Amino acid sequence: MSFSLRPYTPPDFTQLRLRQAPDVKLVPCPRDGVAPEGYHAMSIFPEYLKVGGVWHLARESRMDCAAVWENGSFQIRELRRLKQGDLAAVGRTEQGEEGILIHPDGFREPARDRDLFTFRQSRSRETSFSRDYNELYELLRHEKDHGKVVWVLGPAFAFDYDAREAFSRLVRGGYVHAILAGNALATHDLEAAYRGTALGQNILTQESLPGGHYNHLDTINRVRLHGSISAFLREEHIDNGILLACEEMGVPYVLAGSIRDDGPLPPVVGDVYQAQDAMRSQIRTATTVICLATMLHTIAVGNMTPSYRVLPDGTVRQVYFYCVDISEFAVNKLSDRGSLSARGIVTNVQDFAVNLARGLNLM
Repeated sequence: MSFSLRPYTPPDFTQLRLRQAPDVKLVPCPRDGVAPEGYHAMSIFPEYLKVGGVWHLARESRMDCAAVWENGSFQIRELRRLKQGDLAAVGRTEQGEEGILIHPDGFREPARDRDLFTFRQSRSRETSFSRDYNELYELLRHEKDHGKVVWVLGPAFAFDYDAREAFSRLVRGGYVHAILAGNALATHDLEAAYRGTALGQNILTQESLPGGHYNHLDTINRVRLHGSISAFLREEHIDNGILLACEEMGVPYVLAGSIRDDGPLPPVVGDVYQAQDAMRSQIRTATTVICLATMLHTIAVGNMTPSYRVLPDGTVRQVYFYCVDISEFAVNKLSDRGSLSARGIVTNVQDFAVNLARGLNLM
C-alpha cells in the first residue's frame, strides 16, 4: 500500500468568535528565568496566538514552555531560558477568549461508529499489533527520504545479538537519522562488540562468564584511554554494533548522563540541562520518534515533542510518536498526549527490532 500523510486542517478563522477575539496579552518577564504571572504554557498541539489582529501559528512548540513575541513571531522557550523583559504571552484559556487558540484536531482521523460499551479498547499485551507494524513499514519507507526518524533507545536493546544486528541494519538502511540514549546503551553495545558480552553475559548464549562483571568497566576504561568512541572503534578494530553503524553512516547520537552512570563514556553529557538541549536539538526537526524500553527518556522526549512540524515551505505535517515496551504501564504512560501523538506497542523490544528489520527486507 502507498503511504500518505494526513492533511492538516487549520482552524476556521472566519468564525465570529475568532474574528472578535482580542489580541493576546504580552507581559515582560520580571527577571531572567522567571515568567510573568498568568503566563501561558504551551502544549504539544498546534497553537495560534493573536497579535495585531492576526493569528500566528507557533512554528515550534514544547510542552510547558512560554511563548515569547520577538521580531514578528513567537519563539517557544523553556522558562529557564527566559530573559528579563521578554514579552511572554499571558492567558489560561484555550478557545480564543484571550487571544490563544489550541487546535488539537488538525489531523483528523476517520470517524468511526462505536458502541458506548466495547471490549479491549486500551493497548495491552492482548492487543494485536500486526496493523501497527504494517503502518510502521510504510511510514519508515516514507520518512527515509522525506522526514527525520529519531530513535530513543534503552540499554536492553544491546543485550541481544539479533537486536543489535537488526538495528545496525536499520541504521545502514537509512531508517535512523538520530539516536537519543544514555551511557548504558552505548556501554553495553560497545562491550558486546569488544568482549561479546553485555553486563558480562554472552549476547548469544545468555551465559554469565567468570569475571564478566568487569567487562563493561573494562570497556569504558578502554574507550576513555582512546579518548573517544570513534577512536576506540578504530584502534580496537571493532567490526559490529549500533555505534559502529552510526559512526560509519554519520548518524548523530546524544548520550545523556545519569546519577548512576559508570565511567562515563567520553561523549556522555553529564549536565542534565545541556543534555536536554542536545536532545532538543535533534527533536526540533524530527518527524517520527520511536522510543524503545526506556521510560524516563521516553517521557522526557515526549514532553519536548510537539504533535506537528512546520516544514520550510510552511506546510504543517503530523509528527508520529511510538512508545515500545514490554511493560503496559510504560506504553500507556503517554496516552494522555492524544491518539495522534503517542502510539503504544507492548512487546519485547528485541523482537520488535528484528521484526521491523525483516519487514523492511533488511534481514
